[in-house]
This record gives sequence, C-alpha cells and structure tokens, in this order.
Amino acid sequence: MKIKILLTLIFPAFFFSCMSLPKDVVYFQDLKTNQQSLQMISNQEVHEPVIKKFDELLITVTAPVLDQETVAQFNPPLISYLTPGETNIQQSPTIQTYIVDHDGTINFPIIGRISLAGLTKSQANESLRKSVSDYVKNPVVILKIISFKVTVLGEVHRPGPIRVTQDRISILDAVGAAGDLTIYGNRKNVLLIRDNNGSREYFRFNLTSSELFTSPFYYLQQDDILVVDPNKSKQIESKYSTADGYKLSIFSMIFGALSIVASTTVAIISLNKK
Repeated sequence: MKIKILLTLIFPAFFFSCMSLPKDVVYFQDLKTNQQSLQMISNQEVHEPVIKKFDELLITVTAPVLDQETVAQFNPPLISYLTPGETNIQQSPTIQTYIVDHDGTINFPIIGRISLAGLTKSQANESLRKSVSDYVKNPVVILKIISFKVTVLGEVHRPGPIRVTQDRISILDAVGAAGDLTIYGNRKNVLLIRDNNGSREYFRFNLTSSELFTSPFYYLQQDDILVVDPNKSKQIESKYSTADGYKLSIFSMIFGALSIVASTTVAIISLNKK
C-alpha cells in the first residue's frame, strides 16, 4: 500500500512539472480585477502628441461660404507629380504638406513663418487659428501629423515600423500591432529609445507589472523605438545548433526520468526493509 501511495505522488508531480507554464510570459501578474485597478487605468491623463522638428504636417483651413476666396489662399493647390521611371504624370493629385524646419517653424501661406515645434496638436491648431483669424472670420484649422510612426524590434512576431494614424499610440498598442511578443521575449525588461531634440534617451519597463499604466512613457512619441530582448531560454538555446539543442533536450528528459526512477527505487527498497 505504501508503495502505491508513493508512486501515486511521484509520477503526477513529474508529469505536471514538464507541463508547467513559465510565469515570465504572463502580462500584468499583479493586477487584480477590482474597482481600484480599473479606476487607475480609466484615470489615465489625456495624451497629445507634441510636434517635433522635421515632422510632416497636413494643414487645411475652412470657413463659412462667404470667405471661400480668402480661405483658398491658405490651402495650397493640389499637385501632380511624375513617378520615378515613368513619363506619365500621376493621375491623382495630392495635397501639399508642410515639413517642420530645423528651427521648429513652417512657412505658412500669407502669414509666413510660424513656430510649431514643441507645441501639442491642440496648441498648434489654436496658434494657427489665431493667425488666420486676422484674415478670415471664424476659421477652422485642421492639423494632422502624417509622419507619425514608431518601430518595434526584437522578439516580436512582426518587427518593423508602425504607421500611426491616430493622435496617440500606447506601448500595448505598438506591441499588439507588432503581433505580440514571442514566447522568447523578455517581458520584464523592454527597452524604449527616444530622440529628444537630437539626444538619445533610454527607458526600460516591465510588461508583467501593472505599474506600466501609470508610467510617463506609456504613450509613445514620434519615431520611438521599442526593443524586446530575448529571455534566458532564448539566449541558452542560441548557444547551440538545432541538432545540439535537440540532443540536449533529449538528454535532459532521459536524465530526469532516470533520476525519478532511481529515487523511486531507493524509496521502494527503504520501504521493503521496514
């Protein structure tokens, strides 16, 4: 009877130990589904992208019907262009855009140089609206950053640049757009690289902790780069070829099984002596 009980305890433990899921792959392990946690997320302050040097902006001005002739001066005409290697002009005209210069300004029609770098989107809108108001009554200015992109590299399923079409993108949005981390991604030490006025800044964060939601870097900026390093399992695996890795895994399984058998045999012998 003692032998049966011993075997009943040993073999299930061995079986389930082989099937255990590493805790390192679970997101937000400390986050409980309660009102306090949900409140922390819902109170996330509103984030707006900040216009930077060399951003490409799409700006249009509209106004009441009576001012259409005046408004037209602030909207550059559509342009057609030649595609490299072709002789026919592009059939679909495109709207002209503005590139923020190295001094942080754009050259806007009629008004001239306007400083926009360092302003949020709403602040830039208001600055342009006030300037246009000197010429047009009740103008409406629509501004969009069309060069907004972030890049995700490393242990994700679809690494590369991600074009952002909305006003903001979070770290989780970027990770999702990259197809999520692979099983080998180190979720506890993801690197964020940010260009801040020509100088590189580096930040690290933990995807397994709910503190990410209150991080000042939760929302990304233009040209941010996320780098997901490989975890220890991937680093160890990379030291061996595919064949060596397979041999190593087989050897580990055999060694583990022999250890269980040896332990069981010793236990059986000990019980028989009693």
